[in-house]
Amino acid sequence: MTPLSLAEIAAITGGQVHDADPGLVVEGAAFLDSRRPDPGGLFVAFAGEHVDGHDYAATAVGGGATAVLGGRPTGVPAVVVPDARTALQDLARAVLDRLRQAVPGPTVVALTGSQGKTSTKDLLARVLGDRAPTVATHGSFNNELGLPLTVLRATAETRFLVLEMGARGIGHLRELCQVARPDISLVLNVGKAHLGEFGTRENIALAKGELVEALPARGTAVLNLDDPLVAAMASRTDARVTGFGQGRDADLRYSEITVDDLGRPAFVLQHRDETQRVALQLLGRHQAVNAAAAAATAVAAGLPLAGAAASLREVSSLSPMRMELHERVDGLVLVNDAYNANPDSMRAALETLAAMGSRSGRRTVAVLGEMRELGTGSAEEHAAVGRLAARLGIDLLVVVGKAARPLEAGYREVAAAASDDTPGQARWLGTVDEAVQWLRHNVSGSDLLLVKASRGARLERVADGLLSDDQGGKEAGT
Repeated sequence: MTPLSLAEIAAITGGQVHDADPGLVVEGAAFLDSRRPDPGGLFVAFAGEHVDGHDYAATAVGGGATAVLGGRPTGVPAVVVPDARTALQDLARAVLDRLRQAVPGPTVVALTGSQGKTSTKDLLARVLGDRAPTVATHGSFNNELGLPLTVLRATAETRFLVLEMGARGIGHLRELCQVARPDISLVLNVGKAHLGEFGTRENIALAKGELVEALPARGTAVLNLDDPLVAAMASRTDARVTGFGQGRDADLRYSEITVDDLGRPAFVLQHRDETQRVALQLLGRHQAVNAAAAAATAVAAGLPLAGAAASLREVSSLSPMRMELHERVDGLVLVNDAYNANPDSMRAALETLAAMGSRSGRRTVAVLGEMRELGTGSAEEHAAVGRLAARLGIDLLVVVGKAARPLEAGYREVAAAASDDTPGQARWLGTVDEAVQWLRHNVSGSDLLLVKASRGARLERVADGLLSDDQGGKEAGT
């Protein structure tokens, strides 16, 4: 973080300095977890429903933090404010404004979408980071707390600030953009994630488009032209608009997608008269779309396509639990995609699993859990994914948890109507522990296994159980 004295922090946030010299300077990052203090940083304490961060203020300072930003004195150096969330956002806004006054200041690149945000953010951070100092959102820390924490990691040396922005309602992105107004806005897609909260895809598009509306006239909107709801956002800004997609009207076009035996895509990127062929080390055909989005955004930021393509070829991993490829010593190949799930990302993951199975001849096993926040249509959305798994020829569907049980019904519906003599099988298990125990006795080294669900289902524990030390897990595909 840009060094600030407690007096400066108090002036920005409308707070008061307690238990410290106002001249004491914070030089490290702002953070929320007292168990992982940033040396010289600022611990932000919130009083939650179950945990009060103020109770851990002394622990944070004892672990190396300089001071606390919170709602009450704690006996350690602190700036006490009326509302910690507002204060954190005000602090981030002020720091970014200071950084932007320098020449050259950071270019703020914001991105959103119903799926693929974090993977695209990781790709873009690598592409931009290979060119100049870059700060990007950690994981999916993309809300009203995570975004200002990311902004506060920027320094005078930062040239690109890549901010993943998530929305759970109309107005959420507008709030985030008031903290960090973007210079470049990337909108990936409008899908069904959080449909239960928004009601319709049109409402989701209304919310996602706030990222485009926030652009200054000198800014750039990067839009997915293959998604009509995203392409229509061009009318919501006076900024320059550039598009990516598979159509010939795209400013950056991707085409000729192929997938190897491990499900890794290769494709062609074309911008104006330049063409680059990219073979990714990442798993999943859908990563070609994410890579094209990252390349289009990098070009909009002034990078050459050749440089963006070179960086994309070198990316070997993304944030954890996103199509992670592992191989056990007995040969079992496990794809851990358990960080999140919605109908569109489920489809992409299942298609990848089916393609891998078709090329390798291995038995395919999909271990799926609940997709959350789908509203009144949740049961049917789950059943539709189950039907898709059967139609794709997934050999064994293992469904975990009561809320996910319609997946099994959808799979059985299609499997029962299959004309061949060896339809696939589906099994429902009530808990993660039951699933781990059953799978340990019913999968082998010749299988391909996918694990996927919404974050709250905690299905990463299935992957961990199957890859635990006694099972001999190791990473593969890098």
